[in-house]
Order: sequence, then structure tokens, then C-alpha cells
Amino acid sequence: MKAAVYKQKKVEVVDINRPVLTDNGAIIKVHGCGLCGSDIVKYKEDLVPTGTVLGHEVVGEIVELRTENENFKVGDKVVLGHHVPCFQCRYCKNESYSMCRNFKESNIIPGGFAEYIYVSAAHLDSTIFKINGELSDIEASFTEPVACCLRAIKRANIGVGDNVYIIGLGSIGLIMGQLAKHYGARVAGCDLLDERISLALELGFDEAYKYTTLEETRNLYMLKTNHIGADKVFLTSGSLSTIPLAVSLVIDGGVVVVFASVPSEEDVFANNDIYYRELTIMGSYSPSPQDLCDSLNLLKNNIIKVGNFTTAYDLNKIDEAINDTVTNKIIKAYIKL
Repeated sequence: MKAAVYKQKKVEVVDINRPVLTDNGAIIKVHGCGLCGSDIVKYKEDLVPTGTVLGHEVVGEIVELRTENENFKVGDKVVLGHHVPCFQCRYCKNESYSMCRNFKESNIIPGGFAEYIYVSAAHLDSTIFKINGELSDIEASFTEPVACCLRAIKRANIGVGDNVYIIGLGSIGLIMGQLAKHYGARVAGCDLLDERISLALELGFDEAYKYTTLEETRNLYMLKTNHIGADKVFLTSGSLSTIPLAVSLVIDGGVVVVFASVPSEEDVFANNDIYYRELTIMGSYSPSPQDLCDSLNLLKNNIIKVGNFTTAYDLNKIDEAINDTVTNKIIKAYIKL
């Protein structure tokens, strides 16, 4: 079968062995897979071994099945989450599922940028969901990324009337803002690109600004909020400059949600602001099974809109999709198989 395989900071489409159903679970024929920012970071920063097949925002069809789970049959069209918690450890019992050691170790095989994948019986029981034509393949592929954002919104305890600010209006920022609006917040955001600002406004943001300087961006938002600031700020751009901007925008006692990584040599910790202003700095990483279920319902009900900022590429064009995303030619890529 064809798969996009990582090799020395490059991605090559080659033939590899198709997974075999030797244990309970399923073989899924992949229809397509979204290209996540985390995939690009792993490729560009050489964070995965040679031979790795990445991709986890999968939509596909069950073609082989071995399970006692009567909810599925061969021919079902599905979306999925790639990690499965154990539901028994101290992390799971505290609903911190993405910190579960089983969650971190479990995965689909080999990865979503391949024609076929194997999923375990545990995946079928907890993180795989049938779809019945309510969504396009591209829309359905957003189940996992929307669930990741939903997890962050829940962790930040967004409520009616909160002032929320989104720094970075790529696909994740646009999803996060829509979710915050759904939870009753007043949402603003900023980005460097005019087209993303326009799209944010089309998707229901109350305000969206072009980032110029920290001082100008902060002053503009402070005027809009009567010099109050944001109750919650979401960092959805992996840039070092977003951290001081977030700290300048958040109210005393407010929350900054970190939803993007920066290169390790750029890591920074705003110690004095956290201490004197009693800020809460919160990370949010990956969704629970319930978040995946809730995400799919939000997409089915057209509450979260995703189709208008996604560009489709054939598998053999994945390198082009990566480059177009990195150079901001597009917002989000979907790889067709």
C-alpha cells in the first residue's frame, strides 16, 4: 500500500506492507487525513524516527473487522481518535485522560497518511464513531482537532460573558473562537494575515485585529473592553512573541491557555507575572473520548464550521501541502487517499 514515510526531514510516498488483522480490532481504508500542525513540527524538527508514518485526523471505512462490539460492521464509515486511555489509572480517575500512560503509548498503525490502518479493539470501544453522510469527508476529519480545542475550552471553564482572546487565527484559532462563542463568551483575536482576520469575523468573532506591535494590539483591545482585558487568552500560535502578548492582554487573576509548542530553545516562563498577578497558566493537549463524541455532534449540527478554510491534496502532493501550510499559502491541508 502507499504511505507517506518520514526520512531525514523529508516525506516520501512509498510502498509499505498493509497492516494485517491478527488480533481483535479493525482494518480501516483511509479516505483522507487532515494535516495537523503537530505533524509538521515533527517533520521539520526531526522528532520522529525514519520510517514513521504520521497522520491522525482520519476519516475512512471499515474493511475488515474482528470484535465483540456489535456497534460496528464492515462497510461502516468512521472517524476516530488515535489514543485510548486506560480509564483505570490516577490520571483517568481525575479526568486527565491525555496524561494516562496508556493514552500516550496507544496509537493507530501505521498512521493516517497511509491507504490502510489498523485500530485496536480498545479504539473501537472508545474512540471510533460512525458517520452516515451528515458531513463531508473534510468536515468529518476535523472531529479530532475540534475535540482537542473543546478540551481546552472546558479546561478553561469558559462561561457566558467571559472576554476571550485568541492569539493566532489558523485553523485551531478559528475553531477555538467558534467554540468560545458557543459557550457564551465575547471573542476577539489577532493574526498577521488579513484573510484570516476576515475569516474570523465571518465565523462569528466579535472582533479580529491585524497584529502590528504588542503595544498597539494591546491598546486596541483594552479600548474595546474598557481597559479590563481578557478573562482567558488562548495561545494557538507557536511563536515566542505570543507569550508576552498574552500576559499583557489577560486580566489580573486571569487564565492563559497554552495550545501550541515553541522550539525548546525558545521556551520561556513568565515567573513574576504569574506570581504577582496570580495568573493561571494552563496547558491543554489532547481530547477525552467524550470530547470526541461531543466534537462530532458539534460538527454534525453545523455549530462549528470548518470546510471553508481547508485545501485538499492527493497523497503524492503531501510535501507540497506541508510547504503551502508552512508558508501560509493555505490555512489547513487535507490529504486524500
